Amino acid sequence: MSEEALRTESISKSFGRVTALRDVSIRLNKGEVLGLLGDNGAGKSTLMKILTGFHKPTTGKIFFEGKETELKSVSHARAMGIEPVYQDLALINEVNVYRNMFLQKELMRNKFFQILDDREMRRLAQEHLKQMRVNIPSVDVEISKLSGGQRQAIAVARSVYANAKVLLLDEPTAAMGVKESAMILDVIRQLKESAQVAVIIVAHNYAHVFDVCDRVNLLQNGKITFDRATKETSVEELMGLVLHEMREAREQIHKK
Repeated sequence: MSEEALRTESISKSFGRVTALRDVSIRLNKGEVLGLLGDNGAGKSTLMKILTGFHKPTTGKIFFEGKETELKSVSHARAMGIEPVYQDLALINEVNVYRNMFLQKELMRNKFFQILDDREMRRLAQEHLKQMRVNIPSVDVEISKLSGGQRQAIAVARSVYANAKVLLLDEPTAAMGVKESAMILDVIRQLKESAQVAVIIVAHNYAHVFDVCDRVNLLQNGKITFDRATKETSVEELMGLVLHEMREAREQIHKK
């Protein structure tokens, strides 16, 4: 069996009278890519915020690398190696690639006078992006000059370079064309092949999930209703579950 990277046991989360998550148990092994699917409002964002330390679960347990842990804050989770990459990417458009790679972790030639070591940051950024097969014109170009796919790849590469052990990707191919989506999927596939990090991908595009994920979880109304290896299921089966949920919701509306 693979080593465990992250696991939750019976996580629930309530906001006043509203229950966002109910008895959610997920597991993620090192080097594994898990696709997390679900409709808007299913609880995906709440679960991701719990895994990044932003929210504390109302009930349940979190295990990191096999040990029970309490994620006290986002910075605490990041220090442990849990790195989120949200849709806003947290990149500075007016700053070049290599400085974005070292944002808030800048290298200094002289710490006393606070002189940045641009040469070393540039070299390391080039080296790391090459290893991850991220293709950009130059590490000197401003982020604003890059395509959406290239920016997403930079954000992922930065998290990996920060020694991420678990990478949480929020809709990494949202609003991208076929070519840019393929670029991001290639980066994820590269991570999978190297077994560097475990990855959870929050997504709506089932085809992308089946392209790169080892397993898929379906979150419906705050519960994990489906957990299976992608090779043991299909897009059609998942679509059938979602359509069934939609029909049930429509029937409840008509009954009122």
